Amino acid sequence: MITKIQEAKVLRTFSKGGVHPAEQKLSADKAIEKAGLPKQVSIPIAQHIGAPSTPVVKKKDQVKAGDVIAQSQGFVSSNIHSSVSGTVAKIDQVIDASGFRKPCAVINVEGDEWADGIDTSADLIRDITLSAEEIRQKVLEAGIVGMGGATFPSHVKLSVPEGKEVDTLIINGVECEPYLTSDHRVMLERAEEMLVGIRILMRALGVEKALIGVEHNKPDAIAHLKNMVEGEEGMEVYGLKVKYPQGGEKQLIQALLDREVPSGGLPLDVGVVVHNVGTALAVYEAVQKNKPLIERVVTVTGKSLAKPANLLVRIGTPVKDLIEAAGGLPEDTGKVVSGGPMMGKALQTLDVPVVKGTSGILVIPEKEAKRTPEMHCIRCSRCVTVCPMGLEPYLLKQLAQQERYEELEEQSVLDCIECGSCSFTCPAHLPLLDYIRLGKSHVNQIIRNRKSK
Repeated sequence: MITKIQEAKVLRTFSKGGVHPAEQKLSADKAIEKAGLPKQVSIPIAQHIGAPSTPVVKKKDQVKAGDVIAQSQGFVSSNIHSSVSGTVAKIDQVIDASGFRKPCAVINVEGDEWADGIDTSADLIRDITLSAEEIRQKVLEAGIVGMGGATFPSHVKLSVPEGKEVDTLIINGVECEPYLTSDHRVMLERAEEMLVGIRILMRALGVEKALIGVEHNKPDAIAHLKNMVEGEEGMEVYGLKVKYPQGGEKQLIQALLDREVPSGGLPLDVGVVVHNVGTALAVYEAVQKNKPLIERVVTVTGKSLAKPANLLVRIGTPVKDLIEAAGGLPEDTGKVVSGGPMMGKALQTLDVPVVKGTSGILVIPEKEAKRTPEMHCIRCSRCVTVCPMGLEPYLLKQLAQQERYEELEEQSVLDCIECGSCSFTCPAHLPLLDYIRLGKSHVNQIIRNRKSK
């Protein structure tokens, strides 16, 4: 009989770096609850990587849940839909999770009427009748994007370029960020629909193999999914070693297939496409039920929060409504973060709306929210040891600080996945990731300028 210690030794994982932050999965046993409808939503016109969408509604227009309110522009773009029924109050600039004002459609909620053709029943539809091209079109029309946080338009991932071949679909159920449990609950409560979604993705890509990776700290989800895929040809479930950032695309590919995505490359370069479990569920709803991406599961959590929860939330709902549903804002709150503690962003205001990529809202107590004073780098090389991309974070930080952007590009700064492992482990408390992000933005601008000449 294999002991837990022996089992941990044989679990798959990536080879370079990684850290082990405290898991803090406070809401792991909290079933998904339906959040109440807000009085007003602010739906950003751009909730995805790529070209912003163009509004197709104006003030005083009447909309239903599921109506298109902004049309995608170009191939790498995504439709935006109304998540509620009501009246468009205005098209305005609203602060989002980035801290900047972005164009939003502000809608006053008046009931809950859905657009024609959307199946809102709970009935499971297993039979997949559409062709690969029809599936891609449905995903495009429904505005599906990567729901693990990257928000890359999903129809693009399903459109394999000429000259590339894909043999494996990987479903990311790792959820390695501390505190977050929304994917965990989806795997437990919506597994049947998710598996149909995976089968749809397999048809769209023309592959016969799908691997589902789940970190080993979710044994109930692993056991449930393994039971569910029995008899499902081509699907396998793998428990993975608990190590952050196991959920990074490149790290997950290496853990499951021992393939290394080249520097500057994409999963397609090694014959793989990766989708999140939430994305698979959204694809099921889009293809089988004509339901666009207008709601998602969001973890609302924190050590001082009265009722940590996993809430099914309409896109555009203010963060303050979610916190109220979880018991209200604790008195000792120092920071509210969109996402997890490693890669999330602190919010300027609780009026920030939930978007397609909002996986969690984390309320951090004051005593944990303060940054520790910086000290001098002691050249310990811990940041190098833990970097999952094999980079030298201390050097990237220095180059960015000194505005040596050409050298920064030569040091492969764009390979950084911004996981924060370097900052997490630094004994000098240096804001390594902050400087690296700043440097990346300058390098990206240099590359754009170079291409435009």
